Amino acid sequence: MSLGLGPAEWQVVGLSMQVAIWATLASLPFGILAALMLARGRFWGREALNILVHLPLVLPPVVTGYLLLLLFGSQAPLGRFFEATLGLSFAFRWTGAALACAIMAFPLMVRAIRLSIEAVDPKLEEAAATLGASRLRIFATLTLPLALPGILAGMVLGFAKALGEFGATITFVSNIPGQTQTIPTAIYSLLQVPGQENAALRLILISIALSAGALIASEWLARSMTKRMRGS
Repeated sequence: MSLGLGPAEWQVVGLSMQVAIWATLASLPFGILAALMLARGRFWGREALNILVHLPLVLPPVVTGYLLLLLFGSQAPLGRFFEATLGLSFAFRWTGAALACAIMAFPLMVRAIRLSIEAVDPKLEEAAATLGASRLRIFATLTLPLALPGILAGMVLGFAKALGEFGATITFVSNIPGQTQTIPTAIYSLLQVPGQENAALRLILISIALSAGALIASEWLARSMTKRMRGS
């Protein structure tokens, strides 16, 4: 088996990286906000928010994909809103694949960031507040820097999950080569055609390498966070 990738396979890998990067970056601000609310917030509806954030972890991916189709399809209310206001279309586009990947990766990202925020000593924030610092300044200059390794770990986990997302993506935006076909959907397509096993195996090996690299980076960041919190 040759490990050399052809143009079509490079296109799949490139599109997968593009989708995963945008899914991670676009969901990061919402992930930090949700993690902060869950870690520090005491408000009515907190448990409902917690359930909503983690729902994609337990829902069948095809259900999430179908719900995205109902909300962000070309004739759906949010789909029409984004197209009219931002010129952003999700139906059968790579942007829709990025949206599906972001939704599916969101719980993992929030969980890692939430743990890192909870590890920050609240007494430090209380001391800053007694000195007159606003909540925004405390978060920007104290909580955020201390939680940074966990935020990076959450980004890496979200990126890895986005790279491997399949069910919601194929349900929401289908499996269109050059448009929405990522590594998992390309592997699925290749395995349906006799004689394409080697091409599928090449993409499988690339997927394993990328996922393993992301997990190694996440573990390194988690250890770095632990050492930092212990002051070593």
